[in-house]
Amino acid sequence: FFQKTLSAVKNWFTLFGWPSGQNPIAIPCSLRRDVCKMQMTSSQENASKQNLGKDTKTLYDMLFHLSGQLLPGLTLYQSLPHDPAGRVLQLHWQHSMLLAFLKSQGASLPHVMPEFLLEPEDYKKWIKVQTVLKVGDVKNSEMFSGKHLFILEEKIFETMSKRAWTDVLLQIYKVFVLPRVSSPSTAKLLDSEDVQSMPRIKAEPLSSNIYSPQERAILTWLNKHYERNRRTVWKDCQKGGVPPMRWIVNFDHDLLDGLVLAAQLAAYCPYLIATHFVRMYTNPRTPEQFLHNSLILVSAMHAVSLVLDIKV
Repeated sequence: FFQKTLSAVKNWFTLFGWPSGQNPIAIPCSLRRDVCKMQMTSSQENASKQNLGKDTKTLYDMLFHLSGQLLPGLTLYQSLPHDPAGRVLQLHWQHSMLLAFLKSQGASLPHVMPEFLLEPEDYKKWIKVQTVLKVGDVKNSEMFSGKHLFILEEKIFETMSKRAWTDVLLQIYKVFVLPRVSSPSTAKLLDSEDVQSMPRIKAEPLSSNIYSPQERAILTWLNKHYERNRRTVWKDCQKGGVPPMRWIVNFDHDLLDGLVLAAQLAAYCPYLIATHFVRMYTNPRTPEQFLHNSLILVSAMHAVSLVLDIKV
């Protein structure tokens, strides 16, 4: 699963994540390597911007392309100190700013630490610098986090770094790309005559302290298809007849008997009604009847190659 996710993330950001067309990336190698356009002295600055600046695309180019924003205190032409210790501290600070910026935009990255985004050799240098600072009892170092020290073997670090960079890219996609995708309002989902009499689920962000607006949109979708299809799906059912109207307000109790999910499948695959759903109990009362419905639902999913890791 992780390898498929990694491949999908790499393909999307290669094709759409950069200004001026495609830019092949390798996770995490190219992202860790291309953190700055150049290392330069003041006399080299103009020449470097003309030569290397056009060819090297950094993570900050991608962020600026997707969000229109630069990280606080950074520029697209960010340089690094030549001193090894200063360089690794600068990189650690830049990655700290990156994570803080993404979290301020709504990203969820509590498990990713700035040092996981470093290259392996820089990570080793950072550990040495961290140890020296701890021994020397250096205080008030803004570019350095002395709270947690994870000393990882090289192979474990590489695995951790790959996962960290993948999660960073997924969160960048979540906070800067997904919000642009438009979706129909929940009110339109319930415009049809056969569901107008149903109670409405409020879509306002603060109307629930349990479910997000997106989750409430899913609940509205479940209500719509269940009410629209229950009479059609189970009109010929011999195990209880047509099930009664219900208001679906949660994802646990209201989905236990399998009828709501069956109505969703029937909306898109009506041919499953005669082969599967008419055999369901429409008013199940015993554990055996609930299990019977669940087995039929899983069988229907397999019949349409909806391969999910479901264990009954």
